[in-house]
Amino acid sequence: MTAGLCFLAFGLLPMRTRGQSVHPITGRRIAPVMGLSGADWLDREEREREEQPEKAIAEFNLKPGMIVADVGAGTGFYSIRMAKHVAPGGVVYANDIQPGMLEKLRANAAAQQVGNIVTVLGTESDPRLPVGKFDLVVLVDVYHEFSRPQRMLERIRDCLKPDGRLVLLEFRKEDPAVPIRPEHKMSLEEVKEEVVPEGYSFEKVVDTLPWQHIVFFRRSAG
Repeated sequence: MTAGLCFLAFGLLPMRTRGQSVHPITGRRIAPVMGLSGADWLDREEREREEQPEKAIAEFNLKPGMIVADVGAGTGFYSIRMAKHVAPGGVVYANDIQPGMLEKLRANAAAQQVGNIVTVLGTESDPRLPVGKFDLVVLVDVYHEFSRPQRMLERIRDCLKPDGRLVLLEFRKEDPAVPIRPEHKMSLEEVKEEVVPEGYSFEKVVDTLPWQHIVFFRRSAG
């Protein structure tokens, strides 16, 4: 089972938001946000096999001392792994809009003795991250749920260093074999059409994961 199926299969309820229902550029239907009832499912054992996070993180080229943000971090599935890669000296800012998710993230990090994570409670339109601080901002299976995607991309751009990168992981809409509900998938072209106008330059896409695109952008100059 995957993120797009979990609402039906496990009776998990989406969190209500007040933002847009479709993206104004592509017309893409914006997916509901997974509520706190899905938190345990985010850490399911099968996720290692289905998403291969270490293979994805290897593409991020993380180094000790880097400052990274995980926006929409949930229970910390990626945050904790990335924090280990940027230590010593590096920090992962783990953002979410649900306090309960951040509580579970802190508990998971403590259980693994990972101390270089800063949790940040954001809003639907603002991740509330420090300006100009980040080498990398990562959005894992979350951008398609942004109810105010243009505003969020604007604020994330402000948070990046001049040479900072934005990376999106999204389930591949082009592949009908990926067992995810359509509103929880994005095509590469949709990602590019929505992100580039908000002040980013497309860098590359990596399609080595079983189900997801890894799409890299740079912060545009000016």
